[in-house]
Amino acid sequence: MKSAMVLGATGLVGRTLVNMLLQDRRYNEVTCLVRKPLSSQMFYDPHNRLKPVVIDFENLQDYQGYFSVNHVYCCLGTTLKKAGSKKAFRRVDFEYVHVAAQLTRAQRADSFVWISSVGADAKSSNFYLRVKGELENAIMRMPQLPNASAVRPSLLLGDRDEPRLLEDVAQKTAPIWQSIMKGPFKKYRPVAPIDVARNMMSLQKW
Repeated sequence: MKSAMVLGATGLVGRTLVNMLLQDRRYNEVTCLVRKPLSSQMFYDPHNRLKPVVIDFENLQDYQGYFSVNHVYCCLGTTLKKAGSKKAFRRVDFEYVHVAAQLTRAQRADSFVWISSVGADAKSSNFYLRVKGELENAIMRMPQLPNASAVRPSLLLGDRDEPRLLEDVAQKTAPIWQSIMKGPFKKYRPVAPIDVARNMMSLQKW
């Protein structure tokens, strides 16, 4: 039996991932580090495997003990609009995830998987993609962090709590993208959260 820990459990991918982990018989416990108490309607947990823990992400290092699990899944992420500034965006999408990777290493978890982005590149002129690329470089160069992997989805399909114009457009035009984006362009197709979650699970060390 394995134990898992999820950061970003209330996001589009995070919610899907947690529900999949709770139904996976290989896991006997799923810990979720969250900002506020979870809604009882958010997850289906018939075997009482879910362990939500409300924390202060500004002091993530104070919760190091919770990283003593087999698999760490990091689904943290925001948008520039929601964050309010580039500095605030980087705080969430780079610093929080980087600290999570460090704590994973410190607690010697078996593996660490996080969400990056298609097109992530530390040299990109696009701020979003540059931050994602810088994070990939920082984590993959981290010594003594075995089995670290990033998933790189394109635009996500699904209902969010807040509107996102590009993703709304992608959702409405998904059949068109599926038909014209082939070969090397396939990776840019809009993707469903369940596919991202499955990819994350497949990258963990079993």
